[in-house]
Amino acid sequence: MDIRIEGVSKRFEATTALHPTDLAIPSGQLVALLGPSGSGKTTLLRLIAGLLPVDGGRVLFGDRDATRLSLRERRVGFVFQHYALFPHLSVFENVAFGLRCRPRATRPDAATITRRVGDLLALVQMSELRDRLPDQLSGGQKQRVALARAMAIEPTVLLLDEPFGALDARVRVELRRWLRRIHDETGFTTVFVTHDQEEALELADRVVVMNGGRIEQDGAPDQVYAEPATPFVFDFLGRSNQIRGQVQDGEFLAGEGRAPLSVLAPATGAATLFARPHDIDVVGADQGLAATVTEVRTLAGRLILEASLAGQARPVEVDLPATSGATARPGDQIGLNLRRYRVFSDGVT
Repeated sequence: MDIRIEGVSKRFEATTALHPTDLAIPSGQLVALLGPSGSGKTTLLRLIAGLLPVDGGRVLFGDRDATRLSLRERRVGFVFQHYALFPHLSVFENVAFGLRCRPRATRPDAATITRRVGDLLALVQMSELRDRLPDQLSGGQKQRVALARAMAIEPTVLLLDEPFGALDARVRVELRRWLRRIHDETGFTTVFVTHDQEEALELADRVVVMNGGRIEQDGAPDQVYAEPATPFVFDFLGRSNQIRGQVQDGEFLAGEGRAPLSVLAPATGAATLFARPHDIDVVGADQGLAATVTEVRTLAGRLILEASLAGQARPVEVDLPATSGATARPGDQIGLNLRRYRVFSDGVT
């Protein structure tokens, strides 16, 4: 089932949680809504689900206008961050709950419910724990049950709100890979909210980066990471350095050094250069941007340098393989060669 968001907006009293937003999600795609707290990602997810009424615009499931329909009428499978399992029901009965609560005319018979729940528990690898209560499960097991319950009703779309946020890092990594496999097997149109950049980039077919109630960028994970459209996206996704300077005659000037600009260079004037630590090489002091080494450390087989540039408030971080052969000590004068970077005119958001 494809989803179309057309001019959807939402306010809470004097606060605009979501500015008019357009978004199209093709059937079968796994989409991540990524952004910091307050960016509007959870509000958008709940508007898609029907858990919140829209203030403007339309939500369409396929060709059907679902704007005024409830979550049940939309037949949405929703997975909450904190599971929301019924503590007095077994794993089996938690998964069966949505099927048993259907109106009599559409409710499956007992044998069908037993078969469908059994198939889902096998899919989420919980068959052996079918008789346990939620408080007898680990966090990862509870989330598997919550996902099976959401899928039991044969939803038109599957929506997940920070599905792994309450879990420790190791379990999160295991479960997101498992969720990717489940998605590929079932083919549900799936939208999940996260503030974890690595989670979104690894798991999703498409990443929608949000900030301040607006979509900053929408694209494939590799594209969004490699080609950030705005300073916010560049700074939010992964580590980044920011160097303030001036664009003059097709070059970026910062302190005593300069770097040739790409064809995407902004107009002449104040600008900020963004570069990731692993896209910078250390060269001779008479090349690239002149810098002074302020700190050297090793981390998991990497050599991490921090270097100061004249006139810059923040040091530049350089991340090199330990096998690169680079050597430096605090106080050394070096040059920084920027292999990949973006320059944004000041005032661009």
